[in-house]
Amino acid sequence: MRMIIWQNGTVLTPDQTKLPLKEVTLRIKTVNQMCEAIKVLRVRGAPLLGAAAAFGIALAAYHSKATNKEKLLQELEAAAAAIKATRPTAVNLFWAADRVLKKAHNFQGKTEALKALVVTEAQKIADEDAAQNHAIGKNGAALVKDGDIILTHCNAGELCAVEYGTALGVVRAAMEQGKKIKVIADETRPLLQGARLTAWELMRDGIPVTLITDNMAAHVMSKGLVNLVVVGADRIVQDAVFNKIGTYGVAILAKEHNVPFYVAAPKSTFDLTRKAADVTIEERKPEEVTHIAGKQIAPSGVPVFNPAFDATPLKYVTGIICEDGIYGKADFARFKSGRV
Repeated sequence: MRMIIWQNGTVLTPDQTKLPLKEVTLRIKTVNQMCEAIKVLRVRGAPLLGAAAAFGIALAAYHSKATNKEKLLQELEAAAAAIKATRPTAVNLFWAADRVLKKAHNFQGKTEALKALVVTEAQKIADEDAAQNHAIGKNGAALVKDGDIILTHCNAGELCAVEYGTALGVVRAAMEQGKKIKVIADETRPLLQGARLTAWELMRDGIPVTLITDNMAAHVMSKGLVNLVVVGADRIVQDAVFNKIGTYGVAILAKEHNVPFYVAAPKSTFDLTRKAADVTIEERKPEEVTHIAGKQIAPSGVPVFNPAFDATPLKYVTGIICEDGIYGKADFARFKSGRV
C-alpha cells in the first residue's frame, strides 16, 4: 500500500510515532506541518523523505496566492530551504527538493501551470520510488535461498518508502517467489524502529519475524542463526554507507561470522561527490536515550551522546542492491569517480 498520498492539496501519511499501538493518518496541509512531521519522525525513512520533501514543496505551490512566477519561485525556494533544514543526513530529502526546484526554474509557462507542474513532479517522484522499490525487491530476492534467516536493522520496509520497502522489499519479493524465510529484527535503540515498525510490518503481512535486542546480534550470528543481513541506507558516499546508528556494528559482526551483508537502496540515495568525512551526522535530543515512551530510565542530568546514524565502510559491504541491479565490491572502485 502507498505510505504517502497526495489528495487535493493535502498529504496523507501514517504517523509513525504512534505505531505499533495506534494507526493514525496525518493530514498535512502546509510546509510547516511537513517540516514538523519530518523533524519528530512522524515521517521517516530515506526514500519516503524524498517523496515527503517533494510533496512539501507541492503544498507550497498548490496553496500559493502568487500571481507571478518570480514570487512563486521565491515561495518554492523558501519551502525547500525549510524542508532541507529538518534533517541533515538522509540525502533523498535534498535530492528530491533540488529536483523539484530545478524543474520549476526551467519551466517556461505561466504561473498557474507552474503550480500544477510542481505537484505533478512530486507525484512522479513518489511513483518512481514505488517502482524502484519493487525492482530492488526483485533484484535482491535472487540472493535469498529457500530457508534463509535474514537479519535487518532499523526499518527499511514499506513504512520507510512510498511502497513495498527496500530491505524488506527483498524479503517480500522472496516470499512472493515461494521461498520460506524468516526475519530477525534488531530492536534498534534508541527509538526502537525495529521493534515498533519492522516487527509490526512483518507480523501484519504474515512474514515470520523474531525480535531481538541490539546486543544479541553477535550471539545469534555465532549460533549460525543468520544467513544474510540486509539493511537500508540514508546516504551512500564514495567510501561508506550511512544508515541508522548500529548498522556499522552489525556489519562488523557479519564479516566476523562470514555472513553476507547487503544494503538495499534506490540510486537516489547515492551521493558520490562526497566521502564519509564530508557528511554531517544528525545528533538528536538526549531524551531519546534517557526516556522510553515518555518514562525516564536514566539519572537526571547525565550527559548523552545521541547520533542518529553511523557510517559503515564499504569494505564491510558485500553488495548494494539497487533498482538496476546489484553493485558488488568490484564496482565500488568506480564510486570514487562518481560513476555507477
